[in-house]
Amino acid sequence: MKTEQLKPVIEAILMVSDQPLALDQIAELFDDYERPSKSLLIDVLQQLSADYLGRGIELIEVASGWRIQARKEHANRIARLWTERPQKYSRALLETLALIAYRQPVTRGDIEDIRGVSVSSSIMKTLLEREWVRVVGYRDAPGRPAMYATTRHFLDYFNLKTLDELPTLNVIRELGDKMQEEQQQAIADEEAQMLAAQEEKRRQMMEEAQAEMEAQGVVAEYDDEEADDVQDVDLDDLPEVLTFSELSQRFDERLSQRALQESQAGVSDNNMPGEPTNSEGVVTDAAPHDKTEQVVSVDELPLIPDSE
Repeated sequence: MKTEQLKPVIEAILMVSDQPLALDQIAELFDDYERPSKSLLIDVLQQLSADYLGRGIELIEVASGWRIQARKEHANRIARLWTERPQKYSRALLETLALIAYRQPVTRGDIEDIRGVSVSSSIMKTLLEREWVRVVGYRDAPGRPAMYATTRHFLDYFNLKTLDELPTLNVIRELGDKMQEEQQQAIADEEAQMLAAQEEKRRQMMEEAQAEMEAQGVVAEYDDEEADDVQDVDLDDLPEVLTFSELSQRFDERLSQRALQESQAGVSDNNMPGEPTNSEGVVTDAAPHDKTEQVVSVDELPLIPDSE
C-alpha cells in the first residue's frame, strides 16, 4: 500500500481509537499481504503530524503509542461539552504523586518523611484507582512496606514518552517564579483598571452635576484675584494674641495715657471764658466731679482673645 493510500487509513484509525496505539498495534489491523513496515508507518505518522500544524488537533507520541488529540489551548472551551465538572485534585495528592514520580520507587514512609505529614489512605487509593501508580515491590524492612512507582498510563495522561521528559527541579522553580510574577502583574493590572474606572466614573458624575447646574441656570464663578488674595496671606498681618496679664497691663496703660491727655488739655485751655479759675490759675470744675469715674470708649478697648 502506498503512502497516499495509507495516510487516510491511519488517520481514521487513530481518530476513533480511545487510547494510544503503538506501531505493532497499528500494523496488526492490516492483512498480511498489505501490512506496512514500521519505517513506512513512521513516515506516514510524521507526515500526518506535519499536516496538523496550525490546526485545532495534533498527533503526538506518548509512552503507549500514537494518538490524535485536541490542542491544550482549546481545553477550556472543549470542557463545556460535558456537564460534569472535571475532577479536582488536592495539593496533598499532587505532592504525593510528584514525590513518587521523581523519587521512585518509594514507600509511604519515605513520602511522609519528606512531606512532614502523614499520607492519607484515600490519596494512595485514588492514585492506584487512576492507575497513575502501582506497587512494584516490597522493601526488605520491618513490616515490608510496599514500594510505589508510576505507570505507563501516568505518562500517557501527562503527554510524556519517558520519565526523562519530566521537567527538572530548576525548571519547576523557574516556572513557579514566573507564575508568581504573572499573578502579581495580573493583580497590578486589575488594580490599575479599577482605579481608571473609578476616575472615569468620578469625571462623569462631575460632568453630569455641572450640566444639571447649567440647566437650572446656576453657574459657579470664581474670582481669581480674590482666590490669590486668600491664598497669599501674610502671617505678619494676623492679629496679635495676648495673654490675660498682658491685656490687663495694656489696658492700664491706655487709661493712664487717657488721663494724662485730659489733664494736659485742661491746662492749655485755662484762659478760656466761662471757666472759673482759682488764684493759682488752675482750672476748677463748675460742678463737683469724681475723678475716679473715667469714661472710656468701647472702641478704644483692646480685643480680648477667646480663652482656650
